[in-house]
Amino acid sequence: MTKTDLSLDHFKLEDTRVTRRYFGKFEKITNHLTKVAATMEAEGRLSRVDIEALTGYLAGLNYTFRALAHKYHFSGRWDHAGQLTFDRLDSGFPVYQELLEMANDALQAERHLRTMPAVDDLKDQMVRVIVGEQAIPTKLQYALSQRLYYEELMKGALFWARNDPQSVWLGNEGDRREFQVHWAVYDSQVNLPTVYIMNVEDTGRTGLPKDERRWPEVQAHLMAQSVAHLKLLTIAKGFDEDFDDLHPTRLRRFHIGPMYSHAFTRQSGPLREVLEQAKSPVGEDWALVWTEEELVSERVEHVKSGWFGSVERQIFALDPFAGQGAETGATRMERSLIMPERPYQSLAEKNPPGFRDVRKFVVSEQGRVLSYR
Repeated sequence: MTKTDLSLDHFKLEDTRVTRRYFGKFEKITNHLTKVAATMEAEGRLSRVDIEALTGYLAGLNYTFRALAHKYHFSGRWDHAGQLTFDRLDSGFPVYQELLEMANDALQAERHLRTMPAVDDLKDQMVRVIVGEQAIPTKLQYALSQRLYYEELMKGALFWARNDPQSVWLGNEGDRREFQVHWAVYDSQVNLPTVYIMNVEDTGRTGLPKDERRWPEVQAHLMAQSVAHLKLLTIAKGFDEDFDDLHPTRLRRFHIGPMYSHAFTRQSGPLREVLEQAKSPVGEDWALVWTEEELVSERVEHVKSGWFGSVERQIFALDPFAGQGAETGATRMERSLIMPERPYQSLAEKNPPGFRDVRKFVVSEQGRVLSYR
């Protein structure tokens, strides 16, 4: 791994073996995430409708890594294969630019596939080169990897740099409709996938997703506010003030990452020491941070609007402990660690300060998930 010219914390994977290990690690991580989400549902921390929204994005993240793995399968073995750039200081994930390039490739995937040989044809040509010429068909192998890359893009349902808002009807109470609105971004500031889930009460004449005026405005508004440095309180209040007949009663944000790995990342702090001491086998040398922020409305106030009217405004509950609510802009924030058994054993032995109250989800190759405090 060598540094790029872009910044000190962005690195390119230039070796085939290392690149495949990186994607192999993330394939395991993304597969574990859906099981962890199911455990959170069993514990009552997430509802069924929450899980459906979250697992859709987690599955999309898995497809994104699968596509990128095809794209860079021959990094280091073929001059034109390119190299993955990832953020090994702050996130452990690919840099934002990788997802932008992938989205651009997706727009042209159909055209590329029309001009490329089919998978079976490429495999037949490989056999002829191996048997007839007794040579390694590197060019054909690379062509096959690109064919599989574009096929993966054509399937869709990936996690993109922007995943526009979707709405789910939850029910009616009197003249109010309740919707869950969820969306996700690959945050360009921190190079991490971030998922938002908001509960909204709708007092408009037409249901939100069918409203040809409000729904596009809501989508544009939410995507513009989806940046890591904005507090949930800022996002929710801005939405509440911009849409008089939409009332955000609950807003959550899930940060997936950073990913720590002794072999790949250069983050500092106790987790790095824990992973170094664990000496885990290939594929189990990692720990992933999962952070959930939540903001809930505690009451409603009516404020004057125009000469004779009034509108509802939400008053949000902030964390009362040590002033953290005002600082974080949330009702609560909880961090969890997801890690294999060997790193967890190392963490339990070292027991560093600051990790005792962090929820730990310990995952195994057999699909088992254990939860510890």
